[in-house]
Amino acid sequence: RRVILLGEKLPPHDIEAEVSVIGSIIIDGDSLVKISGFLQPSDFFSESHEMCYQSCIEMLERGVAIDETTLGDFLESEGRLSKVEGGRGYLAHMVSQVPTHLHIEYYARVVHRTATHRRLISAANDIAKIGFQNSQDVDDALNQAEDILYDIRSFHDSRDFVLLKDPLDYYLRFDDEEETDRAPLPSGFPDLDDLLGGLNRSDMIVLAARPSIGKSTLGLNIARNIAGNGKKVAIFSLEMGVDQIAMRLLSAEAKIETNRIRQRLTTEREDERVSEAIGRLSDLDIAIDDTPIQTVTEMRAKAKRLQKERGLDFVVVDYMQLIYGGRGANENNRAQEVSRISRALKGMARDLNVPVIAISQLSRSIEQRQSHRPVLSDLRESGSIEQDADIVMFIHREEKYISEEEWLRSRSIEEAYPKGLSELIIAKHRNGPIGNVNLVVQDQFARFMSANRQ
Repeated sequence: RRVILLGEKLPPHDIEAEVSVIGSIIIDGDSLVKISGFLQPSDFFSESHEMCYQSCIEMLERGVAIDETTLGDFLESEGRLSKVEGGRGYLAHMVSQVPTHLHIEYYARVVHRTATHRRLISAANDIAKIGFQNSQDVDDALNQAEDILYDIRSFHDSRDFVLLKDPLDYYLRFDDEEETDRAPLPSGFPDLDDLLGGLNRSDMIVLAARPSIGKSTLGLNIARNIAGNGKKVAIFSLEMGVDQIAMRLLSAEAKIETNRIRQRLTTEREDERVSEAIGRLSDLDIAIDDTPIQTVTEMRAKAKRLQKERGLDFVVVDYMQLIYGGRGANENNRAQEVSRISRALKGMARDLNVPVIAISQLSRSIEQRQSHRPVLSDLRESGSIEQDADIVMFIHREEKYISEEEWLRSRSIEEAYPKGLSELIIAKHRNGPIGNVNLVVQDQFARFMSANRQ
């Protein structure tokens, strides 16, 4: 059963450890709770042992006491005893083979480890089949292979309770260098940092707005500010190419319109500013991936590799709704697919231990309301984005919805038209207060700046 031959070799397994796990549970039924959080029935190589462990889990869920007699009775009542080689006598044999039931967690870890190695072997076979298909779509083949490996990682990465004192003790052991590495990252916008306390590692931050409001621009501005503090930044751009991103960053840095830089319409003095800006930007550690169609699994693998090779402190994903759902994606239920993508992005932030800004579209419902200020229910296609995110930020620009003439007709003369002004609305903040931050927008330079503090 589940025998995968490599030449003449059996896949990794440890029958003695499996026997010790089942025998320990029979001796002390309460010991099952020590391992049920990470050990699954499918982790057992022996079908007899899997059948016994599955029955023990079900007995625990039903509140049935576990011992040699009750387990035998339960197996018989469920029609499984005949599938346990040796029947009731084998249960007694397993009990006799246990050195001590106090070491059940150690035995279970051995079983779990060997099961993970078997899954790797099985994954290698599945990936080999994908290779032999010789598909014309290499990207799809790579995505399928990465999904297979990611499934193993997800299956293996099962955690259990830890005592509160453990993470607290870890913080007490920080030296200055470790503390700097784990400290929140300043966004470069003082008012925003005052409100959020910086961007915390492992946080998923959703930055959302309607099209042409400036969400990509603000994401790039934050990335540039963080890189300017000596941090390493990765940008996944599913919408803009790397040349467009470079031009936007250069325009913001040199304070010269993008189209004038691109068309070489700059003056000699402006050329000097462009050269200086290129020098500053070239010194920044910003890596850009402009692959237009990719999954979170693929992005996670690339980011993991970048982190291992060069280090990584911050990630921008632009934007969520363009992420490919991967194999098994439900095109008829995009909301469900985006929910899966949202959870995967949060998992990526935790796995990499860096802040991840996920840029997102808002639904059209804003434009149909008298008040155009975004609210959490405007997050497009999935309420789970709000649930998964640690921080949700909206960009609101009143000038995009009302002309200056309409503004003057409907308001008093003292209330100035908000040209070039935007409001960053912190609608959700899992670990702190919510509020609003005023920003100045320079669209011609693809640049946001902090407004003067009132």
